[in-house]
Amino acid sequence: MIVRPVQVTDLPALLALVRQAGRLTSLPTSEERLNHRLRWAQRTFAEQVERADADYLFVLEDDDRQVLGVSALTGAVGLREPWYNYRVGLTVSSSADLGIERHIPTLFLNNEMTGQSELRSLFLRPDKRQGSHGRLLSLGRLLFVAEFAHLFGDKLIAELPGRTDEQGCSAFWDSVGRHFFKMDFNHANHLSGLGNKSFIAELMPRQPLYACLLTEQAQAVIGKPHPKAEQALKILSAEGFAHKGYIDIFDAGPVIEAPVSSIRIVRDSQLLELAIAPPDDQAPVWLIHNRRLENCRITATAARQVGDRLIVDRFTAKRLQLQPGDLVRAVPLHPRQPQAVAA
Repeated sequence: MIVRPVQVTDLPALLALVRQAGRLTSLPTSEERLNHRLRWAQRTFAEQVERADADYLFVLEDDDRQVLGVSALTGAVGLREPWYNYRVGLTVSSSADLGIERHIPTLFLNNEMTGQSELRSLFLRPDKRQGSHGRLLSLGRLLFVAEFAHLFGDKLIAELPGRTDEQGCSAFWDSVGRHFFKMDFNHANHLSGLGNKSFIAELMPRQPLYACLLTEQAQAVIGKPHPKAEQALKILSAEGFAHKGYIDIFDAGPVIEAPVSSIRIVRDSQLLELAIAPPDDQAPVWLIHNRRLENCRITATAARQVGDRLIVDRFTAKRLQLQPGDLVRAVPLHPRQPQAVAA
């Protein structure tokens, strides 16, 4: 398996994936619009666009060159179109005469993440979610950032989908957004996913919203990820991402974040010389990047570090389009478990 930049020839396979994903609002099911995004992604990898417009779109490809998944990185959010979310704060009200003090969760509309880079558009075919495929597709982007940190913001963010019912309706939207937009949740979410966010600034009230005025169902889902996003949250949390009170304005899903310099994969990745030898049965799985931009190749495979060299099998070097002696950026795929201290 490899993660590589998308190509225009991937359009049919990507269309099939998007239609299978259903809720992947950041990738349009329109062939014309999707084709435009693929061509724009190619320009991005060729360094022909500014960071405000950069859209790094990756696919996961097996050894038969079949596209199995998709993921993406944006260079910066909010520099062309406003990028809004709610920050969950606290309003304290008190009356000494009555002996009452209230701590009320409050939602503040903001665009404080403007200029940061976003992880988005992650989808892997359900029948391929075993093993390390999902981690490769998700975390390969972080190793790409480690190599080309100058192309991204100081912080990475990820907007995880929030809780919805079996019909795809959001209790949070019904209690908040529906009163101002007069459209259903799926329509508003679709418009936002396509980058049409100006209507948010035009219609959403700027005053803080008191969470206690929402329905109990809406309050209960604030900051809660959709069950299908829990595995993605677990993987990114292990890399240093955390939820610090920002939520999506449509479904209240958590916006998680991490300073780029503190992300495990970025912090612990090394430049190592590629060497070829028979694989070691006890070797751990490493995430390996060929250090190229336009011809980027990232894979996950058993490898062994010996000094400044990373030993892999010949087929891995072929996947990466590298020769012995070439430098790679690499890091163990799984975080190292802390060792127990004897009592």
